[in-house]
Amino acid sequence: MKPIVLVAATSRWFTTSRIVMALSGVGCTVDAVCPPRHPLLKTSAVRSWYAYRGLAPRISLTHAVVASKPDLILPVDDLAVRELHDLYENSVEDNRAGVMLRGLIERSLGAPEGFPVVRSRSALIDLARQEHVRAPITEVVSSADHLEDWISRNGLPTVLKANGTAGGEGVRIARSWEQAEQSFRALQAPPLLKQAMERALLHLDTKLVRAALFRRRSTVNAQAFVSGQDATSLIACWKGEVLGELHFEVLQEKHRHGPATVVRLIENSEMSAAAGKIVRRLGISGFCGFDFVIEERTGDAYLLEMNPRVTQVAHLALGPGRDLPAALYAVLTGTALKTSTSVTDQKTIALFPQEWLRSPKSPYLESAYHDVPWGEPDLIRACVRKTRSWSPFYSRKKKRVQVLVAGRLYWP
Repeated sequence: MKPIVLVAATSRWFTTSRIVMALSGVGCTVDAVCPPRHPLLKTSAVRSWYAYRGLAPRISLTHAVVASKPDLILPVDDLAVRELHDLYENSVEDNRAGVMLRGLIERSLGAPEGFPVVRSRSALIDLARQEHVRAPITEVVSSADHLEDWISRNGLPTVLKANGTAGGEGVRIARSWEQAEQSFRALQAPPLLKQAMERALLHLDTKLVRAALFRRRSTVNAQAFVSGQDATSLIACWKGEVLGELHFEVLQEKHRHGPATVVRLIENSEMSAAAGKIVRRLGISGFCGFDFVIEERTGDAYLLEMNPRVTQVAHLALGPGRDLPAALYAVLTGTALKTSTSVTDQKTIALFPQEWLRSPKSPYLESAYHDVPWGEPDLIRACVRKTRSWSPFYSRKKKRVQVLVAGRLYWP
């Protein structure tokens, strides 16, 4: 019998569609709880869809779990992870439904003792340093005076990061005291109610509304700056055991410290060992990503942060030990892991639509493996339509887009 995986999404990230397709491709039945008009609904991989409501997240998630009866819940963004942690902590243990929910969340994410650590950037780095993992000093800063003291002890430049953010949105590099103070206040401030309501009304994205209404300030961390090459890892794991791993050097980003758009597959024993130590220490299950910087002077890998969820490279099957959805399927079904072949012989991969959106004329679209989901034309069409207002190939008269993707001329 096929294992049922419930994908939990609070953001309309295109990349979520790819892990849904990959899980379905290896033999899982995939259900989803996500906002309306999510790109994953354009795929043929989803069996059932349940609406995620940002103003009632626990009700949305509980309803989806009861209806889907999944073997595993897979969060695909940071807010989904936090909502599952909250659901675990607020589910009563003295009734059957509460016991079921807590057991499923623990099975899906791992040991609950680690939940507070994965939500806190500074706590994660503290744990890493306890495990003798190379990582820059990181500290929560609570005020401008505290920040000034941090800079006096650790110097400039310094990196400021807000908890609960992703995609580089909550990261600032300050090279002066003025920049540091401005960045701290901007990162700590609650979202504007006007901004939150616009996102809710125009994009049906309600995840900022509660923070805006209750004026919730973000926790801001200061981290020592390390100059070097960005790198990233994704691990499939089960109860603290590593099932498969992917390690990449980041060649191109959407913006500085933003999501990667072009990556190159590498082997790095220090990154692998660091990820393995943290996975074991926290008893993690499912997927978790790690961001590193490889110091330019020494070549040492410094752990910067962890993403306790699926990341955008999770769907890539790149050979034995590097097919993470297949590894998760094997442990869910109790079957032997099947030998996997790589989708490409190239080490450099241009992620779709990330690199194409960054620059339609990027040379990587031709020189690298361009990871376009040709088997899901509706998904490609949904992505392409988002760009028609600025595409040089867009004709307002015909209301069609002609796009060169991976060497093919494509009309949505």
